[in-house]
Amino acid sequence: MTIDDNKKAVLLLSGGLDSSTVLAIAQADGYDVHAISFSYGQRHNHELECAAAIAKKAAIRHVVLDLDLSKFGGSALTADIDVPKDRDEATMNADIPVTYVPARNTVFLSCALSMAEALGTGDIFIGVNALDYSGYPDCRADYISAFQTMANLATKGGVEGTSPVTIHTPLIDLTKAEIIEKGMKLGVDYGLTISCYDPSADGAACGHCDACQLRLKGFREAGLVDPTRYQEGA
Repeated sequence: MTIDDNKKAVLLLSGGLDSSTVLAIAQADGYDVHAISFSYGQRHNHELECAAAIAKKAAIRHVVLDLDLSKFGGSALTADIDVPKDRDEATMNADIPVTYVPARNTVFLSCALSMAEALGTGDIFIGVNALDYSGYPDCRADYISAFQTMANLATKGGVEGTSPVTIHTPLIDLTKAEIIEKGMKLGVDYGLTISCYDPSADGAACGHCDACQLRLKGFREAGLVDPTRYQEGA
């Protein structure tokens, strides 16, 4: 794998399975990756420790931005609202779940866009997925396309054409099993990642929230054992 120092990209790194896979894809494509994570008042802030470990192993630059969305609330991830557990997939996809954080990807992508423009690049990577996505509206291809259009109207590089913005979504049409299989081929250490919305104080995944269930299903379908740490009995 050869990294091109002149081929910079910004990557949204959550510490989860998807963004870790996207990091491996971006590096395999030769990008000099600059990762950005967010401390946004999330109850599952153990993911930031995972993001730091992933960034360290990948030897990339990593920025954590403090942006407390818990001051707005409106989500089970940022307010005193129970995280749904043990739901079947039909229920997960029936409507937008309470774990949706209002406009989160729009806020995060806007910050990534600012970072990218400061670095002189228009390449941004995000691990959104339109199949196993738990009903989030800001994980769909039409949303990403609309944001990209806006970004090219709103930035110096986009308007002048010196660094047009491209939002890379290499996982958008993949199942969770396909994502895991791709990551394994690229050497992703999924033991460093966590997907749980409601982990224990020491960072063990609950095994019952939507994110855990989709992750576990993906590993089962890929014929692999999930190496993340789960709570006893989960």
